[in-house]
Amino acid sequence: MWYKLSQIILKQRLILILALFGITGFMAYKAQEVKWSFSLANIVPKTDPEMIYFKEFKKEFGEDGNILAIGIKDSAVYLADNFRKLKYMTDELANISYVKDVLSLPSLKRLVKDKEDNRFELENVFTDVPSDQKVLDSLIAYCQSLKFYSGQLLNTENGANMVLVTIENEVMNSKARNTVVGDILQVTEQYKEHTGINLRYAGLPFVRYINTVKIKKELNMFLVFSVMVTGFILFLFFRSFKVVLVALFIIGMIVVWVMGTLALFDYEITLLTGLIPPIIVVIGIPNAVYMLNKYHQEYFQHGDQRKALETIIRKIGIVTLITNFTTAVGFLVLAFTDIVVLKEFGVIAGVNILATFVVSLIMIPAVFSYLKPPSSRHLKHLEFAPLDKVLTGLDLLVHRHKYYIFAAAAIIVVLSAYGISKIEARSYMVDDLPEESQVKQDLKFFEDNFAGVMPLEIIIDTGTKKGVQSLKNLKKIDEFETFLNSLDDVSQPLSVVSFIKATRQAFYNDNPDKYALPNNRDKNFIFRYLKKESDQKGISKAFVDSTGQKIRVSLKIADIGSNKLDVLVNDVIQPKIDEIFGETKMKVTITGTTLLFIKGNKFLIDNLITSMIIAFFIIALIMALLFKNFKMIILCLIPNIIPLMITGGMMGFAGIPLKPSTALIFSIAFGISVDDSIHFLAKYRQELFANNFFVPVAVSKSLRETGASMIYTSIILFFGFVIFAASEFGGTVALGALTSTTLLMAMLTNLIVLPALLLRFDKGSRDTHSHPLIEKYPEFYDEREDEEIDLDMIEVKDSN
Repeated sequence: MWYKLSQIILKQRLILILALFGITGFMAYKAQEVKWSFSLANIVPKTDPEMIYFKEFKKEFGEDGNILAIGIKDSAVYLADNFRKLKYMTDELANISYVKDVLSLPSLKRLVKDKEDNRFELENVFTDVPSDQKVLDSLIAYCQSLKFYSGQLLNTENGANMVLVTIENEVMNSKARNTVVGDILQVTEQYKEHTGINLRYAGLPFVRYINTVKIKKELNMFLVFSVMVTGFILFLFFRSFKVVLVALFIIGMIVVWVMGTLALFDYEITLLTGLIPPIIVVIGIPNAVYMLNKYHQEYFQHGDQRKALETIIRKIGIVTLITNFTTAVGFLVLAFTDIVVLKEFGVIAGVNILATFVVSLIMIPAVFSYLKPPSSRHLKHLEFAPLDKVLTGLDLLVHRHKYYIFAAAAIIVVLSAYGISKIEARSYMVDDLPEESQVKQDLKFFEDNFAGVMPLEIIIDTGTKKGVQSLKNLKKIDEFETFLNSLDDVSQPLSVVSFIKATRQAFYNDNPDKYALPNNRDKNFIFRYLKKESDQKGISKAFVDSTGQKIRVSLKIADIGSNKLDVLVNDVIQPKIDEIFGETKMKVTITGTTLLFIKGNKFLIDNLITSMIIAFFIIALIMALLFKNFKMIILCLIPNIIPLMITGGMMGFAGIPLKPSTALIFSIAFGISVDDSIHFLAKYRQELFANNFFVPVAVSKSLRETGASMIYTSIILFFGFVIFAASEFGGTVALGALTSTTLLMAMLTNLIVLPALLLRFDKGSRDTHSHPLIEKYPEFYDEREDEEIDLDMIEVKDSN
């Protein structure tokens, strides 16, 4: 089969090259249709009960994550001129398209009792900014006495205040969101420039804006870095610009295919799918290394260019197909998850890794058949003395000290297992940005001064229509809100109860001591005023459903992490809910973007662990089909499990938490690292047939021929993935640093542990009654071919 395929590729090379160019042109055309994703990733499945409830909540009360907060903590803001400019900034923000509302100190409204109509009216506190500083100071002091805004907009203890900008829901998941946030920042930066007052920013719209801008910048940077790094390493190995240019051109074609595939599947560019092009560059180059290294070895032996090109298709084709398939499996298993972003990432990456094999198998022999054969200068890497010394040393090590290798591996496994036991699963809403970043520093500002800005919602179903009008129900809710307000990392709750308490303060001429629910003496007077309240589109609509049965309690909390939030909700808040509402008809449900995000991360980790297990069994099945030998399957898996355990141990000892970005590493790294084992075992199988099933010689020859390519590709993979450590996102840094480390460890275990295992446990015998799949392809055990490979480089010789 592979012999015929080699003939077809070389005879029809021009047609095949033009066909691939045509497909690439089509993909480039489709790539123009690819769009960036501006939606918050849906991690929790749509069918999840909590997700269904949250969607119902948003349908009833609106979006909970559409507020951009601007923080100020500078006494200079209360100077008349600066305060006037703050009012001007507020007005300018309100005029921006898709800005729904702006709430700030200069735009503050107060409830005024209208005795004639027996109703409350909303009036601006600052109809104009007074030029007299004393008058301004008295108005600010008045604002601080309004308990409704205390902790929400003002910190009365240190003078910090916020400007809250609400963005229309319709643009939150579109490109227009970035335009709106960009316009907001332009206005606020002008205020900062004219006053010298520093501003702080937080809120999901701002965080998502910053993430999108940084992601776009980094993805382009990583693509350039991956091309530069892999190209440079290729040149060091092969000393040929032709090799570098052809290899990078082929990978460039696949990058175009990636973008075209995204368009064909109608997927958008997300943080994950955006990483695929540089990953393809890094993963695709090893194909070229193995094929070109074999091409150079063959040409070095007999000087026949066409025969050498035929050989790389015949001898490397089937092995490269299997290794690319196992690599693709590491990504494709993500398609079995219930998470859309992971499915898209897995499908696009897996499909294009397989496409990389097809394009490489056609383009490398076809293109090099048009080029001049490699010169002696280009073949020097085959006789690279330092590398030869390394391989000789490894050969001696595995033959003479295999039991020391087993002992060292066992010690490492035990230590790694202990490290793994120390790993904690923990994630944050703003998890990926470094602690010293401005976004994290600003977030800390809001947590220190306003208990945070992350949204948490509580819905209280009173059980009856117009239950909100029951003073008994309101007192229960007020008791609950008082408890919530006493908690650390939780802001003062905001609800219709807060509004009613504010009306009582207004009824008593803004006396702060009267900020409480009406009592039996004054409730009839206050409720008479409230009955004439016409604010149907304001407080009532935002915090009470249309039937008056459900009440929304809105909180802002600090980004305390998944573990602490879980304790806060389940061990602190929920028991209090049971205590206060347990004997009533009222039902209390906690929801919100923050809660769903944390649950999504837990769900994501569970799915990634499942995908890792699936990848493990699929790759084990591939080994079973190839070898039909349980012992060989175990011997293949051991050197690839050890690196994963080392990485897990490092995470535990270093305090790196298990979160989506770190859990993703294991299935990807396992799929890639097992390639080295397949290459080694395929060559080992060839050498067994070529050397009368004498294991020591087969191991030595396999180590010497495949060792160089394994080292070359591992170096490329290491430096290719380590570039992601330059990211500003912690998840991408983890992906780069831990994946590169895992692959480096996998190279060592496949060069040391795997040969030692074969020497100790494989007898080299062949079952004449069982013919595994690997024997059905003569490319794996063509003795005549193998006798010609690197004989002058083999130190173990026949004594005859």
